[in-house]
Amino acid sequence: MKETSVFDCSLIELDKHHHEKGNISIVENGIEIPFNIKRVYYLYDIPGGEDRGAHAHKELRQLIIAASGSFDIVLDDGKVKRTVTLNRPYIGLLVVPGIWRELVNFSSGAICMVLASEKYDENDYLRSYEEFINIKA
Repeated sequence: MKETSVFDCSLIELDKHHHEKGNISIVENGIEIPFNIKRVYYLYDIPGGEDRGAHAHKELRQLIIAASGSFDIVLDDGKVKRTVTLNRPYIGLLVVPGIWRELVNFSSGAICMVLASEKYDENDYLRSYEEFINIKA
């Protein structure tokens, strides 16, 4: 796993094209984001008080977007924690490999859309915080 810190994760502002009938933002492989998208998924209908995430990836990169509503992402590199609030559908958070992430404080009706650099691979996940800390040490 690459040596990364929470400061390697960055906000990316997507182009927002305004039209009187509504706005549109576009994400294309390798243009707006620094990877090719191999998987898209989204979280929705999250009950009040519930958290998601609580894992890290060894190789996967993600762009996380609040497609609707808002939520916080707590980033942790084993030494430093950083909280980022997402609440605009044209702003995404690029999360690099080797970062523990927890998604918290979902607003009612929030939709979290994730664009991932790889297809699902259970072997890429670190689901134990203790294992994560041991690898980062």
